[in-house]
Amino acid sequence: MMEKMSTTDQSSNILHGKYELGRLLGHGTFAKVYHSRNIKTGKSVAMKVVDKEKVIRIGMMEQIKREISVMKMVTHPNIVELHEVMASRSKIYFAMELVRGGELFSKISKGKLREDVARAYFQQLISAVDFCHSRGVYHRDLKPENLLLDENGNLKVTDFGLTAFSEHLKTDGLLHTTCGTPAYVAPEVIGKKGYDGAKADIWSCGVILYVLLAGFLPFQDDNVVAMYKKIYRGDFRCPPWFSSESRKLITKLLDPNPKTRITIEKLMETSWFKKSLPRTIKSQDIEGGNVDADEEIVLKGKESETLNAFHIISLSEGFDLSPLFEEKKREERQELRFATTKSASSVIMKLEEVAKAGKFSVRKSESSVRLQGQETGRKGKLAIEAEIFSMAPSFLMVEVKKNGGDTLEYNQFCNKELRPALKDILWTSPSDNLTPA
Repeated sequence: MMEKMSTTDQSSNILHGKYELGRLLGHGTFAKVYHSRNIKTGKSVAMKVVDKEKVIRIGMMEQIKREISVMKMVTHPNIVELHEVMASRSKIYFAMELVRGGELFSKISKGKLREDVARAYFQQLISAVDFCHSRGVYHRDLKPENLLLDENGNLKVTDFGLTAFSEHLKTDGLLHTTCGTPAYVAPEVIGKKGYDGAKADIWSCGVILYVLLAGFLPFQDDNVVAMYKKIYRGDFRCPPWFSSESRKLITKLLDPNPKTRITIEKLMETSWFKKSLPRTIKSQDIEGGNVDADEEIVLKGKESETLNAFHIISLSEGFDLSPLFEEKKREERQELRFATTKSASSVIMKLEEVAKAGKFSVRKSESSVRLQGQETGRKGKLAIEAEIFSMAPSFLMVEVKKNGGDTLEYNQFCNKELRPALKDILWTSPSDNLTPA
């Protein structure tokens, strides 16, 4: 899981001949975070340096391994990206996306946010949390300090050290480890009777939304036991400036009974949440599906894009420059391309036939088709997009790529279902066939 590295060159602060350590950005009990630069690409990253000896001494190695596993598994616009993990004898190094805007907490510390601003952050938070839950991952320590902002003000969830996987559920289907930050922890987590990780995360999201709108916590007391009693009872009051819609939603989020607490699915259907939904989240919803298998939605789109000479050269295997910029092996690529002399409508019709046979829902425009699997696989539901490009009036190129789900399942689908179904419309030359890109 971790790449073993040579000893750090202390004099030049170069890690593994790859990263140059810069100024200290912050530190905690077990780790320090430095501004770093990838020497090969010049790209800035945040380098989290964990003291291995301290972690082992207090028995937190499993937590570190869990954080690595989760961050490798969840790739989402609103989740801090983990680039790679390295290790020496005494340290573990996380090379992560550098998020320059600081913590959301620092914004709240200056006072409450306008409702539209709070909603925009909350929508991004829910998008990230919903993505994690779809992959059987529960954060369990959601709070403003673990929500970062990039230079454009986009929210990024971080700190997956207390994350639980669906396989950590006991035979009763519940999690049993008490964790998190007291003011944001759900009542059932405190009760130590087992809890649903998704419902516990939703409670924490409710506390965060309250804090964004109010500028202070819903459950406060100098005495922790007294605060826990308020949390158990769901004993809080909304300030008078809360709108009726936000008041109603927060009451559903902070329902002390997890069985009746609102789910993410229901939350995303509320009029308050849907208001001014950001374009990025809308596009994620399109890719994510949530439509019936037989439902067909036609998206507004442009006609098939015409490729110029530079496009064609870049798509040619002989002129493929991607190895200069990425480390993926060719067989691990998640795209395939083919050419056809059939019309775009014929290609779309073929893809729709494949979708129906394979239990996929379909969303389409004039130049693209999105297939969304209905069954949850190893890494969520399989999502596939096919884009159609016009190379000449009667000659098209189609690029198929994976947008979500497990790569192995995607490759099996392409080999066993997609390729055979497309053989009738495929244009081939003696040297060309349907090959992975």
